[in-house]
Amino acid sequence: MKRSALLHAELSHLIATMGHGDMLVIGDAGLPIPVGPNAPQRIDLAVTLGTPGLPEVLKAVLSELQVERTVIATEALTAGQPPAWYTQQLSLAPQTMSHEAFKKLCGSARAMVRTGESTPYANIILVSGVTF
Repeated sequence: MKRSALLHAELSHLIATMGHGDMLVIGDAGLPIPVGPNAPQRIDLAVTLGTPGLPEVLKAVLSELQVERTVIATEALTAGQPPAWYTQQLSLAPQTMSHEAFKKLCGSARAMVRTGESTPYANIILVSGVTF
């Protein structure tokens, strides 16, 4: 059950219908989104370059979605640590993989949310958990 209402209808509906283990990708403006019959749902939130930023979108999604696991690209790590946008909002240790493997895994996601973020490798996969 959703905790409150997100402003964006598509994103709100997606979160309300996600099941255990479903993957949601939140990505920067440059992350390629697969196309084709089995491609993830595309939710484009970008208004202008930088708006909305990944931290704002992540905060809104985390207020609604129970997350059991996260995945980021190894290239996003700075000095072996997750970036500030990650550590400020998540206490989970991220699973890391190469950016190429990350992009491939995105094809298995339920949906991909495109933000206006322009920071390289500012992408995350959230794996849905359960609330009990």
